[in-house]
Amino acid sequence: WDETHFGKMGSYYINRTFFFDVHPPLGKMLIGLAGYLTGYDGTFPFQKPGDRYEQHNYMGMRGVRLYRIVSSWLVFLCLSVRGLLLELSKSLPAALLTAFILIFDTGCITLSQYILLDPILMFFLMGAVLSMVKCNSCADRPFSASWWFWLSLTGVNLAGAIGVKFVGLFVVLLVGLNTACDLWELLGNLSLSLVMFGKHFLARVLCLIVLPLALYTAMFAVHFTVLNKSGPGDGFFSSAFQSQLVGNNLHNVSIPE
Repeated sequence: WDETHFGKMGSYYINRTFFFDVHPPLGKMLIGLAGYLTGYDGTFPFQKPGDRYEQHNYMGMRGVRLYRIVSSWLVFLCLSVRGLLLELSKSLPAALLTAFILIFDTGCITLSQYILLDPILMFFLMGAVLSMVKCNSCADRPFSASWWFWLSLTGVNLAGAIGVKFVGLFVVLLVGLNTACDLWELLGNLSLSLVMFGKHFLARVLCLIVLPLALYTAMFAVHFTVLNKSGPGDGFFSSAFQSQLVGNNLHNVSIPE
């Protein structure tokens, strides 16, 4: 069912047809991009679940180029010698066991083979947690290149998670609580000046608030730039907005503010 839903939206991006959906645009834009790069022309109607794709080149959207890579990264993030589980547990057997469970989990295998948002969402969720943990491990060398890298990458992954589904707000809450605890400990460190604490605070505001918001806004800028033709989502927006869509009855009509 969901493959029919999100596959249709991938077609909308390829055809530049405007639509409205409850989810943010990043995941669906990546689905459309995967289809475009693998030769899908956006002509399959996606009318109901179970329809045969026939000659349509749908495999790119299903995962040959994108979702399998994302799913492999999920395993890699747990297997990596400096990866998430090793960073948290300092145990290679724990990291190997988790990677083994992910590799052979029926749910992950199934999700990674269809046109769904969930594998992309899981990638950004795990990436955000990994980046947060790696940044914590650099606490003894603040403002170093590696510290800035992991802090910024945390912000990028937060934007990616929210940009795919609003469920990504839960990882924002996790990172926010971690950041609040971190700043509270820094505030209680009497050897740290208020000026230095202010620098820590501003660095986190820049990388964990300003950067994700800028990226999230940029996603919608791309969304509205690409979808410039009239489609099923026109009616959700104002007449002034509809007048900018090619093919709409109000296209290029002067609309009083």
